[in-house]
Order: sequence, then structure tokens, then C-alpha cells
Amino acid sequence: MIKIYHNNRCSKSRCGLEILEKSDKEFEVVKYLENVPTHNELKDLIALLGIKPIELVRKNEAIWKESFKGKELSDDEIITAMTENPKLIERPIVINGKKAVIGRPPEKILDII
Repeated sequence: MIKIYHNNRCSKSRCGLEILEKSDKEFEVVKYLENVPTHNELKDLIALLGIKPIELVRKNEAIWKESFKGKELSDDEIITAMTENPKLIERPIVINGKKAVIGRPPEKILDII
């Protein structure tokens, strides 16, 4: 089943959700700010995306700039920062089986559904 990691306050995430709704495919919405992925779930998601943990970080978030910017962090430390501060997780993320994309731009979602 298709899964979208969604933040309703984000316009790109709302656009991604709309793409899924129009696709007529079944999907699950994960409100990741309320249902925060565990360290291992995030690690698996990053592997599925085929990226480095830092590529999933929203570097313009105030919490990143204030607490993490300019520091030498290991991949595990970056993942921990995202689990402890889920606002740092880029969105939307859509998973379909063994494929996943960050929906920026949201049209990238079409590539995997």
C-alpha cells in the first residue's frame, strides 16, 4: 500500500496528498509530527529513498539553524535529531512498495504511483 508522510501545514505536502487522492489508489496518511518515526524506521526510509540522512533534513528550520548547523554530525546523530525534532524531516515523503520519493516538487510522486 502507498504511504504518505504528511504535514497538513505544508503546501507541498497538501499538494502531494491531493495527487494521491486524485490517483484513486489506496493509501495511508502518516501524520509524522504526531506519529514520529522511530530511529530505525527513519533509517529504513532513508535507505529506501537512496539518500544520505542530511538530504532529508529541512535545513532552513529554526531548530536546525540554532542547534545543529555547522556541527560535525554522524548519520546516526542526524537521524536522532530528526526523531527528536520531526519538523526537521523533509516532506512529503511517499512510499509505494520498494520505491520512495520526497515530493519536492509534488509531481515527483507520479513517478512511483
